[in-house]
This record gives sequence, structure tokens and C-alpha cells, in this order.
Amino acid sequence: MKVSQVLGKRIEYLRKSKGWSQLELALESEVNKNYLCDLEKGRRNPSLEILERIADALNISLEELFKGVHSIPEI
Repeated sequence: MKVSQVLGKRIEYLRKSKGWSQLELALESEVNKNYLCDLEKGRRNPSLEILERIADALNISLEELFKGVHSIPEI
């Protein structure tokens, strides 16, 4: 699995753990909903600015956003 896919799954997990829809996270982070959907599916490579906005919206650090992303083995 690619890093972008693992990161997308992580964002999706964190979003759902807050009970938020994609639209809610998109509005809170000022990211287009379609872009967020593609990001969660691993089809986008977001900028650091986008990741920072998502982390801020989720009220977590960038470190927390990436937690566990590097430890997923290649399939």
C-alpha cells in the first residue's frame, strides 16, 4: 500500500472517530470536499499546508496525523 493510501485511511479514521462527515471536515479545514474524498482514497498527494489545515480542524498535531503511517508494510 502506498503512503498516500495509508495517509488517506488515517485521515478517514480520524474524521470518523470524531463522528464527522467528509463535508464537515472539508468545511472545518477549508478543503474542497471532492479533494478530501480523493485524499482519503489515496488519489491525491496533499501539500503540507493542506495537511496542516486538516490536522488543525481535527485538533491534532501533524505528528499525530502521521502516527503509524510509516509502519504499514508494503503489500
